[in-house]
Order: sequence, then structure tokens, then C-alpha cells
Amino acid sequence: MATGILFTGVGGQGTILTTRLLSNALAELGYDVKMSEIHGMAQRGGTVNTQLRYGERVYAPNIGEGEADFVVAFEKAEALRALPYLKRGGTVLTDEREIYSMPVLLGQAAYPHNWIADNREYNVTVIPAQEIAGKLGNARDANIVMLGAVAKLLKIEINIPARFSVKAYEAGKEAV
Repeated sequence: MATGILFTGVGGQGTILTTRLLSNALAELGYDVKMSEIHGMAQRGGTVNTQLRYGERVYAPNIGEGEADFVVAFEKAEALRALPYLKRGGTVLTDEREIYSMPVLLGQAAYPHNWIADNREYNVTVIPAQEIAGKLGNARDANIVMLGAVAKLLKIEINIPARFSVKAYEAGKEAV
């Protein structure tokens, strides 16, 4: 039985890098791992999704609607957009950060500020990842904070490469 994780964020948040770090760690632990990337308009601040499946034997990385065990979002509205992929009883892990799209900035759409508070259907854990990373010295390490949180939820340990913040990773584990 494979576990499916859908990562989602906005271009530049480290969605793909984080998924690759997790993929490598899971492979080192002996799991069969498959990963796919969907960039969309990432360079223009658009959505970036990655899908990762791991288990004893995995044949494809694709996660269909209602199949993800976890949705990991680097931005709250992206978490909301990814909910159709979450299976019943699945878990959403999201940064509390809000990044406003062009339609929101132009007043053509409303940002869903309260969707988590209004939620009664999904298991959602919110982490102030960017805030934590900023307090540690580099707000860009928010993705590593999220990686630590994911590792704790999956009950695995990841050897963080030296070029990344081990403090951010450990803080993410503590935040869950």
C-alpha cells in the first residue's frame, strides 16, 4: 500500500526542492518512491504542485482526487485548492502564510482567509513556517520548517544536507 503526498505552493517557495529532499530521504530508508512535478505558471507566482507516492512497491506517482494521504501546502489558499485530492481521514499541513494572487490584488476575487477556521470536515494543522524560519534568521527556510513537520507526521528522520538549515528542520518537527 502506497502513501500519497501532494505538495502545493506558489512559485519560488521551494515546493519542488522540498519534495525532492523527502523523496531522497524515503529512498534512503528503503522505500520505492515516485515523484512528479507540475509547474504551471510558477515563474509568475502561480501554483506549483508535486505528487509523491512511496511504499513497498509504487508503480506511478500520480495522485487522483480523493487519493492523497497528506496535502502539504506552503500557502493557505493553495491548501484549499488541493482539498479535492485529499482522501477521507487524510491530513492537511499548511503554512499560515497568505500570498495574494493577481485577481485578489485587483479586487476581482476574495482571499479565503477563514477557510481553516470554518472547516469542520478536514484534519488541518497550521504551522507558522515562514515566521519560524524568519526568527531563525532566514524566512526562505520556511520550506525546510515544513519538511521537518512532514517528517514528524510520517515518523521518519531526514538527514538534512549541510547547505540547508538543520535548525529550521528541527523547529518544524517541534511545531507539529
